[in-house]
Amino acid sequence: MSAPRQLPPRVGIWLIGARGSVATTVVAGCAALTAGLRPPTGLVTETPAFAGSGLPALSSLVFGGHDTLDCPLPKRAEQLAAGGVLPPGLPAAVEAELAAAEREIRPGGPLPGDTRDEEELIAAFATDLRDFVRRLGLDRAVVVNVASTEPAPTGAALPASSLYAAAALRAGCPYVNFTPSTGLHHPGLAGLAASSGLPYGGRDGKTGQTLLRSVLGPMFAQRALDVRAWSGTNLLGGGDGAALADPAAAAAKNAGKERVLADTLGTVPEGQVHIDDVPALGDWKTAWDHVAFDGFLGTRMVLQTIWQGCDSALAAPLVLDLARLLARAHERGLSGPRPELAFFFKDPVGDAPASLAEQYAELERFARRLSEEDGR
Repeated sequence: MSAPRQLPPRVGIWLIGARGSVATTVVAGCAALTAGLRPPTGLVTETPAFAGSGLPALSSLVFGGHDTLDCPLPKRAEQLAAGGVLPPGLPAAVEAELAAAEREIRPGGPLPGDTRDEEELIAAFATDLRDFVRRLGLDRAVVVNVASTEPAPTGAALPASSLYAAAALRAGCPYVNFTPSTGLHHPGLAGLAASSGLPYGGRDGKTGQTLLRSVLGPMFAQRALDVRAWSGTNLLGGGDGAALADPAAAAAKNAGKERVLADTLGTVPEGQVHIDDVPALGDWKTAWDHVAFDGFLGTRMVLQTIWQGCDSALAAPLVLDLARLLARAHERGLSGPRPELAFFFKDPVGDAPASLAEQYAELERFARRLSEEDGR
């Protein structure tokens, strides 16, 4: 009598901001890909370079998360379909998967009037995570922050993003901060991060304007062209647009954009990035860049670019990529900051190159390291 076929281990993805546009697109998109309803366009880990890396299958992923909002995921998916973010009919086709993820969403915090202190909040969030893994029989879970951007902290108190990050490590979960919020970057969490033995990624996903800058910056530097000024404007709506209307939150967002130019050009050129909240745009954004540079004999020239995209559709596949890569890294016993994931971030951790081409080469080497054949 043959032994029963062993099912592949299931891996959890715990989303902070689990009822937001990005999280909803992640859940609906993964379900669509698993069912063969859509091709894996934009999903880096589904390309041939990662075929032998032992990443968890999309069909093995299970979703849950924290949120302070109360709009159920199936309804949120319908709203995104009405706005053109999700394909028509997709919410109905994956309603069961959306409903399953909705059942695993727990109340976030701190909410207005919440009397719990930092330790109580961290403990409560960590308990939710451990319960998620235990109750569903998961092999492991990765926590990904996709909540709205928060202002940089001004005191010693941990902001909400750092409370969730601390809870992730306490619960034994690898962590990714896909937002510009503080998260694991708070100095008060440095000791916990170092002692956790867990792998973690960078901060602020690189999906649009900065992605382009990480390609164009090295081009100017390698061709010895002198960039005199680099200015930009972002127009966006939705929850992120509303959050970034706060100057403090916008400053946190722009820090990563400036870092890419400083790292690739060797200096920060004149100019600023302006972020404007345009609610009518919904989940869509437009990014415009104006680059003034000098060529041979001081000839003055200009490059202008326009990037128009859907924020959730750009971010969702990268969230899946990062969760799969960190889950596999955790399985292989890797720990600490993972600079090999710089390809995905405006603000990577560790010693990582700034050029997108160099970052991708590092990512490919990491994929080979994660393979069944390679050693640690």
